Amino acid sequence: MSAEDRETATELVEQAVTDGARRVAACAILGISLRTLQRWKADGGVEDHRHGPTGGPANALSQQERALVVWIASSPQYRDLPPSQIVPKLADAGIYVASETSFYRILRGEKLLHHRGKAAERTNRRPAQHVANGPNQVWSWDITYLRSAVRGRFYYLYLILDVWSRKIVGTAVHEIEDNELAAQLIREAARCEQIDPGTLVLHSDNGGPMKGATMLATLQWLGIMPSFSRPRVSNDNAFSESLFGTAKSWPGYPSKPFENIEAAQQWTAGFVGWYNNEHLHSGIRFVTPADRHCGRETQILENRKRVYEVARAQNPSRWSREVRDWTPVEQVVLNPEKLNREYGKQERKSA
Repeated sequence: MSAEDRETATELVEQAVTDGARRVAACAILGISLRTLQRWKADGGVEDHRHGPTGGPANALSQQERALVVWIASSPQYRDLPPSQIVPKLADAGIYVASETSFYRILRGEKLLHHRGKAAERTNRRPAQHVANGPNQVWSWDITYLRSAVRGRFYYLYLILDVWSRKIVGTAVHEIEDNELAAQLIREAARCEQIDPGTLVLHSDNGGPMKGATMLATLQWLGIMPSFSRPRVSNDNAFSESLFGTAKSWPGYPSKPFENIEAAQQWTAGFVGWYNNEHLHSGIRFVTPADRHCGRETQILENRKRVYEVARAQNPSRWSREVRDWTPVEQVVLNPEKLNREYGKQERKSA
């Protein structure tokens, strides 16, 4: 506070006291203490003799010592290590420069604390976008649990989905999660769908069966390009997650655990048959995945459009706009680069 401000504050307090206010209360309103006011009056209200420390701590590191810390942390031997590793290693070599806390403080001030080591350089980037304009271009697969009659024990449902048509092109139920079993399922699905090398992308999450050596070798042998979600980001594999949600909310899903693996396999076969051949999927204009996969959707949607146009011609007053859009969905995008916030919700609801 300047000398002029202190003088003004003193005058205001004295005026308030003259008007009947208590001096302590007047000082509090101005944000000063009574002791401060008394000191100002004793000094004539001109000088503020308060001051902080005139120098740094007596035990502070010198500029040479700080420079040594930076040099050591930037050296080839230690540049990939955090201070928590550097300081003990120096001590093992009989050297002490500064504490671990001092190392952190100096490196933070020099902006040298970021990306120390390869692990820190990792980024959580979105997986690559994949666009499907027809069947057998992009597949998505995953594994989910099916409850067994034995508490704590599960059966594992493997499902492969064609992203464009939504058809389930491969399925299996096993008692374990295993990358060799997954690779066997991929080989069988590729054989049934007559997949040519270099034409298919297979997307999955980061689980062990998805990235096992046998699975990756199988994909390389088949000429299938693998694609993976980010760790612990389920929306990166939204099509498979949506499919599992549909499976477990299907009226045919049992309310009790499966008695044995044969029962789980029998239920799976029934669900796949219904889903592929009877389920009208909202994400593909309410045609079945099998009809879309096999190229029958165009004729089906054209027939629907004619029905709507006839109905509109018979009762035009009931139609305020054009008939419903029954054109086929030409393109499906897995993990679009410009992700709409509602995309994941819509996809989960559309299964």
